Order: sequence, then C-alpha cells, then structure tokens
Amino acid sequence: MTDTFDQEPETARPEDEHRFPCSNCGSDMRYAPTEGKMVCDHCGNEEAIEVPPDQGGEGLVENDFEAALRGQMDNVEIEETRVSQCPSCGAQVQFDADVHSQDCPFCATPVVTDTGTHRHIKPKGLVPFQLEEREAHKAMEDWLGRLWFAPNGLKEYARQGRELNGIYVPYWTYDADTDTNYRGQRGTAYYVTVNGPDGKPRQERRIRWTRVSGRVSRFFDDILVLASKSLPKRYTDALAPWDLSGLAEYRPEFLSGFRAEGYTVELDEGMVEARQIMDAQIQRDIRRDIGGDAQRIDAMNTHVDKTTFKHILLPVWIAAYKYRGKSYRFVVNAQSGKVQGERPWSAIKIAIAVVAAIAIGAAVFYGLEVMDR
Repeated sequence: MTDTFDQEPETARPEDEHRFPCSNCGSDMRYAPTEGKMVCDHCGNEEAIEVPPDQGGEGLVENDFEAALRGQMDNVEIEETRVSQCPSCGAQVQFDADVHSQDCPFCATPVVTDTGTHRHIKPKGLVPFQLEEREAHKAMEDWLGRLWFAPNGLKEYARQGRELNGIYVPYWTYDADTDTNYRGQRGTAYYVTVNGPDGKPRQERRIRWTRVSGRVSRFFDDILVLASKSLPKRYTDALAPWDLSGLAEYRPEFLSGFRAEGYTVELDEGMVEARQIMDAQIQRDIRRDIGGDAQRIDAMNTHVDKTTFKHILLPVWIAAYKYRGKSYRFVVNAQSGKVQGERPWSAIKIAIAVVAAIAIGAAVFYGLEVMDR
C-alpha cells in the first residue's frame, strides 16, 4: 500500500523523548490510571493533567479524509517517533531512548531497537488507561481460571506476577454522510392449504414478491477500525465496546509509563473496512425501509460525502507468555477490564475428561442393562 505521507514537511523532526520531571524531587513522573494524575514513584508527588474542557470526546476536531489521501494535511498533524519493528509479528512499538533491546510486548520475541523513525499522522485523541496493572492481572487470572482445559502450569506461570505491558493501540475512526438509492422486492406472506405426506391437509406459507425502490440516508459517527496488525483481529474486536465519550485530547503526559504502537494499517486501508461496516448497516436500513414479511435487495448505490477521520489510541494491557516453547497472548481492555486471548489446551486434562466420559457412559449403559434383566 502506497504511503501518502512521505513528503517531508519543513518543520518535521523526530520527537524528543518525553520526560516529565517531578517538580518536588526531579525524578520522572508517570501517569497513574487510578488517580488520573501524574505521580512520582520516588516522593509521591501528584500533578494534574490540564485538559481544556472543549478538547475531550466530541470536542476533538476531525481531519478531512480526501485531503489526507492527497498528502495535503497540515504539518502540525504529522509527527515522527522512534520505533522498532518486531521481526515476528510486525508491531511498531516506541521504546525509551535508553532501551536498546527488549522482548516484543505483543509476542515475546526479542527485539533490538534501531535508530529509525516512523513518520505518521499524529494521534488526535486517546482514551487514558483506567485500570492499573494489578487490576488487569487479576482480570486475566480470573479469565484463565474459567478455562477448564488450560494447562495448570500456564495458570501458575501467570499467577507469579509476570509483568504486563501497557500499550496504547492505534485505531482510526471515520465519519461520513451517506445517501443510498436501492432497488429490491417486498415479500408478503400468504398461506395455502395443501395435502401433506400423510394425505392430510395442512397450511403452507408462501411469499408474494413486489418490486420496490427507494432511498435511505444515514450519518455514520466514529466507525472504529483497528490500525494495527500485531494482534489477531478477532481478539481486539472482541474487546469492544469502547466508550469513546472518554476520549481526551492527545497529550504525551498520558503516555508516560506506557508505550504506544505505531499504526501499520494505512488510512485508505482502514476505510475499506469502514465501508464494509457502513454497507452492513445500510442494508439493514434498506430492509427496514422495504418492510413487509421478507425483503430482497437487488441493487444499491451509495454516495459517501463529507468523510472525516481521527487517529486515536486505545489502552490495553498485554501479556505475552512463552510456555513450553509456545507463545500465548492475552489482552485486557484497560478501560473495561474485558479479557481476550489465545486459548491454551492441556492434552492431559482433555484425555482425563475423555476417559471419565467413557467411564460414566459405560457405567450408565451397564446400569441400564442390569435394570432390563
């Protein structure tokens, strides 16, 4: 996919590493989800993050989609960050300046940082972390505990308090006005009396079809599309719903103590998925507009106008464990606490369950045999 943002703006430069020294002792401060403030772990000093009241949620300004595709975005909307790409899952993750090697938070593959930069559209907003690491760990342990056939060793490995990684994952949101002209058929049910296989009369439902046409309109607000390929999409999609009313204006303070992943799904790629989501909803609108007892859609022509977008970051806690040579990944929605991940299976537990089922079945069969004698 062609990158439409490769024209160097006059003011572009790699972002300096964001540091937030404590005003009391000079140590680095981090964003604490529970307090919703910057906290110094050294002296306990707390400082609020000042966010203008009109810059959260609905106050975030949208970007013009067509202008972005033409490479005509304002320079202030573009930034460069220092990232390293995982050779295994392809994640582009920001690292601190003093870190030169570390395991990938998405798949536990060792990654050596490089000096490259990732030039991209700057995030417009983010949902700040609301769960601390200990809360995410508890949610993950509870989720694993409900998996009957998970290996005990993996559960114990997770309970040992292994570190979770707090990551801001990139998403696109799309807004659009749509008008759709359609042609279809409305089905009206009626019943006739016919003879059944047994020769007795019965009622059979049939449909009488009438050709119809019409028009439906809908405004789509914040169609959410994952802009990352580092995690299986079925996991991240299952973390929904996200409460986007909690969006705050992007500020680097919120990233202090966490990492941010660069997007690997380009803006136009994300729009392809957004259109699929829109089309599915438009089809539901058309069926409702057709009415009747059944509906058929023969043709639909949708005009999309005033398309805008935002690049936003959503918070997740990620655990990437290697257990007996296999990687297991678990993802926790750091806003709601919902957990998804790769389901591990214990061959021993499954074998025991199969043997137990066979034994129970044999006992029941034997009992029935005895009763029949």
